[in-house]
Amino acid sequence: MSTTLTDPGKIRIVRLFIIAASVAVPLVVLILFRVKLDVQPLSFLPPVYATINGCTALVLLGALWAIRKGNRDLHRKLVRLALLLSLLFLCGYIAYHMTSEPTLYGDSDGNGKLTQQEVGAVSSTSLFYYALLISHILLSVFIIPLVLFSYFHAWIGDFDRHKKWTRIAFPMWLYVAVSGVIVYLMISPYYAS
Repeated sequence: MSTTLTDPGKIRIVRLFIIAASVAVPLVVLILFRVKLDVQPLSFLPPVYATINGCTALVLLGALWAIRKGNRDLHRKLVRLALLLSLLFLCGYIAYHMTSEPTLYGDSDGNGKLTQQEVGAVSSTSLFYYALLISHILLSVFIIPLVLFSYFHAWIGDFDRHKKWTRIAFPMWLYVAVSGVIVYLMISPYYAS
């Protein structure tokens, strides 16, 4: 359901909130990554949050299909579900990293250090892995304001702006969801048991 928010003061407040959230979320994540809780590692989480990422991608594709079929109600529900899934992913990802040591790509013995032999074993795929990982992380930061502004414009009924923002936000959000699954599949053999 859209609303007719026309008060420029309220619109400005929402825009400032989106900008603040877009800066605060990545900063909070960075801070929380430096916190290590002395608890049992939540090693079961990576396949869970990778699955959530995969579900997010499917839900986004469903939202695109729904809007192309003219079903705004289904589209709205699917976008909200995708937002919820992305939030659940983020919570699981942070919880895992707050309780577990980082996993190195190629660390086949799980000791947290890469030997020349381990580096050599993944040399043909490591460039792809790190390019995918870095683009995934960077775009996950940039999609925050894009998705929030896109959602905001739809919420207030400004569908022209919504479409403009979505043309950029949708492919990036889909890329982040799909690349998250691929990153997980590539690094999963190296998770410590």
